[in-house]
Amino acid sequence: MDTVFQILSDELKAAFRGGVDEPWSDERFGDLAARVFEYQLDTNQVYANYCRKRGSMAAAYSDWESIPPVPTSGFKVVPLVSGDAASVERVFRTSGTTSGGVSRGEHHVPDLDLYRASLVPNLEKHLYGGDPLRLLALVPSPEEAPESSLSFMLGEALDMLSDGDGEFFVGANLGLDVGGLRVAIETACTEDQPVLLAGTAFALVHWLDATAETGLSFELPTGSRILETGGFKGRSRVLSRPEFYEALSTALGVPASRIVNEYGMTELLSQFYEPVLSDPPDPEDPAVGALDQRAHFAPPWMRTRVLDPVSLAPLPVGEEGLLCHYDLANLGSVMGVLTEDLGTLDAKGGLRVFGRVDGAEPRGCSLAMDDLLSGVV
Repeated sequence: MDTVFQILSDELKAAFRGGVDEPWSDERFGDLAARVFEYQLDTNQVYANYCRKRGSMAAAYSDWESIPPVPTSGFKVVPLVSGDAASVERVFRTSGTTSGGVSRGEHHVPDLDLYRASLVPNLEKHLYGGDPLRLLALVPSPEEAPESSLSFMLGEALDMLSDGDGEFFVGANLGLDVGGLRVAIETACTEDQPVLLAGTAFALVHWLDATAETGLSFELPTGSRILETGGFKGRSRVLSRPEFYEALSTALGVPASRIVNEYGMTELLSQFYEPVLSDPPDPEDPAVGALDQRAHFAPPWMRTRVLDPVSLAPLPVGEEGLLCHYDLANLGSVMGVLTEDLGTLDAKGGLRVFGRVDGAEPRGCSLAMDDLLSGVV
């Protein structure tokens, strides 16, 4: 690990560990973004060639919004490593494949401690809030799925926020241990131990289907909460979000107001959360309880832009477009990531995600990919 990386990484870790309560000024974010951008230009030849092709080098040093983002599809075709590739500690891979079964996206991470410094304060703020929670995770353990960034994240939650109190309930064959999870829930109820039940929506729906077959339902201890990581498709059926949350509430005794959605991706080392636990809405607000009114918020070391899918020009607040994220935790790869997710930003910085673009890759992403591939050496 080179000296410049170590200096920047240590500074970012200290900043992240300061927590997510206080927003960062544009000046603070912009200063760090400029230094991360300079480091990535100096140490990532593919990215440097891409930025020159994009033609916005000078402006990017003084304005983070001018830093060229890389499409998520770029993580599937070329290693995006800033610094010494030999120093990479872990490669996280996306769960799916391209339509042709060609490849999975890869995020090369030189410093797992930087990832830890980003994810732990965010989880603590939005899910734990200082409460002692037993973690019941519906994903494979980090040991069984070392390429999964979600498994890594929940492994850190278990070790650093739940003090090792918890268990993973998806095995190496990706099967959900329904019986083991039932016993763990019954034990938590008997001991009156609040839990954080965390997993993909797919796994949670599988659990709901299994309990429906037996007619089982539970009342998790007061203070329990659920983290679901998006997507509402089950094995054989599709649930709307209200149906999904109602089913979880009925089966587990956890109200929808204590179910939190996380928005994240392998290509980013920071996550967005709905602040329904950390910053509960005014109970007199008529929109309280309306799932379509919920917004996600990023930690202060992230910024998001909403862009026109064709031109990649910025769109006004409230207008729907492609989401483009800038994550300072991505020091060892590329800070700017252009997604194929559609969404909006509100005046308070709240993000609403509407899903992925249907059909062909958006023209703006396609042109950016052409520029990225033309710079591969």
